[in-house]
Amino acid sequence: MNRKLKIHIAVLVASLMPLISTGCLTPEPPTVDKSMENEKDPHSFAEPEKVVVTHLDLDAKVDFDKKQIAGLATLRIDNKTKAQKLHLDTRDLNVYRVTLGKGDTETKFSLGDEVEFMGRPLIVDIQPDTTEVNVYYNTNPAAAALQWLEPAQTAGGKKPFLFTQSQAILARTWVPCQDSPGVRMTYRATIRTRPDLLAVMSAKNSTQKNADGLYVFEMPQPVPSYLLALAVGDIDFRPLGDRTGVYAEPSVVDKAANEFADLEKMMAAAESLYDPYRWERYDVIVLPPSFPFGGMENPRLTFATPTILAGDRSLVSLIAHELAHSWSGNLVTNANWNDFWLNEGFTVYLERRIMEAIKGRDYSEMLAQLGHQDMTGTIEELGADSKDTHLHLDLAGRDPDEGMTDVAYEKGYFFLRLIEESAGRERFDAFLRKYFDTFAFKSMTTTGFLSYLQEHLIADDGVMEQKLQIDKWIYGAGVPASCPKVESKEFAKVEEQVKAWQGGAAAKELKTAGWTSHHWLHFLRKLDDPISQERMAELDAAFKFSNTGNSEILNAWLMHAISNKYELAYPSLERFLTSMGRRKFLKPLYTELAKTPEGLEMAREIYRKARPTYHSVSYNTVDEILKWKG
Repeated sequence: MNRKLKIHIAVLVASLMPLISTGCLTPEPPTVDKSMENEKDPHSFAEPEKVVVTHLDLDAKVDFDKKQIAGLATLRIDNKTKAQKLHLDTRDLNVYRVTLGKGDTETKFSLGDEVEFMGRPLIVDIQPDTTEVNVYYNTNPAAAALQWLEPAQTAGGKKPFLFTQSQAILARTWVPCQDSPGVRMTYRATIRTRPDLLAVMSAKNSTQKNADGLYVFEMPQPVPSYLLALAVGDIDFRPLGDRTGVYAEPSVVDKAANEFADLEKMMAAAESLYDPYRWERYDVIVLPPSFPFGGMENPRLTFATPTILAGDRSLVSLIAHELAHSWSGNLVTNANWNDFWLNEGFTVYLERRIMEAIKGRDYSEMLAQLGHQDMTGTIEELGADSKDTHLHLDLAGRDPDEGMTDVAYEKGYFFLRLIEESAGRERFDAFLRKYFDTFAFKSMTTTGFLSYLQEHLIADDGVMEQKLQIDKWIYGAGVPASCPKVESKEFAKVEEQVKAWQGGAAAKELKTAGWTSHHWLHFLRKLDDPISQERMAELDAAFKFSNTGNSEILNAWLMHAISNKYELAYPSLERFLTSMGRRKFLKPLYTELAKTPEGLEMAREIYRKARPTYHSVSYNTVDEILKWKG
């Protein structure tokens, strides 16, 4: 047993003794897990070890004219140490009044010094017996979590739209809270908006507009603040099953419902692997294209990008990923952002198990091989010795968004796959079910997980421990030599066609019948640059890459178009960059453009038009790439 694991086993085992896992749908809101208390979140001003928020009651008005949310946040607290100060996280919030209790007794409060990307602490005077704190506030029109869309930026083109993105530490820009993944709370919200719009949250939702524009939401399961989510717009709903459905703008909703038709199958596959779903419903909302991520796993209501609506259900593994978060991330949550891999590495592992159950091993192995390519590309970009290629990160003093790379997702996945292959799938599945059950609605640190792994799976198996090389995976750079090998028979067929084409075969003669988007992605990634203009045009004529409706394939093709200066694809490039705001695609395309003076000039010209349509998560990334000064 290595030294790091020994240190934590005694603490963790003691903390597990009083835990009773019931699997009930409305668990008692926990405070901070005792085994996690000594690991301070470097990205929060809160002091939950002294006073912790256990429930939020939010009463808020959404004002599209002012681009502002005006709210009253009533915070139920557990004053564990009889402290006289409550520390909350805020950023760019106008806090104008704070009171205590149901009697609204005035109290003193102050805002501390501004810290870059973290905002300012809100420090409230409380009494030892205070149980409720009321914060009256409004948001800034430029609040980083909020994107206010003009009608022209929506699919319908007639009504405005608002959506939030709270991960990683942006919840504090629209709600005063203890903005740490290690603090969980239940919540109730009353949202007031225009009567012609529907409001939905990561909670129990209405499926129809209310004539008075008033909506009430309940989230009985405790969640961290980064899973607070709100969307308001011209939204319709389509049921997919007894406990699943899809929300979207009226012109998109039927297409989305068709794309996600297998959602019930995904739910069944996930439950067969990892026991019952604990959040009652699982719905998806397809947002306007400026949404910066592929998906966001907000409980009960995944937020998704329209770039996954390929028309052939070929990109729905993203929905399997967000569904998997219902166990890894939402149910058992990383205690702080240094432990981000506990969220995403586990979720990628579960996603691929779900897709294997639905579509077979060959399909999931294609996903794994593409993931391995993403991982190695990211590590090459970061540098093989970079500390950002560790699973356990050190993000103190940095925006945690900087640590959210493919390393957490894919290196985390391959570490868990190594454990599965070492212990055997049956044993590892049993271990994971017990892990999710034991720590349901709790937070987890890397050291806590490793201790639990040692105690409940590795035990005295020295051979397994030696094979796993845990320290190299968790605290080491790059990818250890013990990384599982992925060999896709399907991709072997693709590589034969790549070799044939690069050997001079005509594109139209290639054997591509039955290829999925994953086959095409592998094909495009395996093409070696430079490619002549004639050969680029030949590929484009044969396979219509520049006009494909599949965003993943288009992105891969446009990377070749930029590097080979294939100008016939430039109109498609501009349309793509100005019609969606998904950072996964924006970052590599703008980076590739910026490599040459003429490319940088074109990138800045496109960006000048596109930037107002991007979410802050995206434009902050592109600003840095293009050295944007406005």
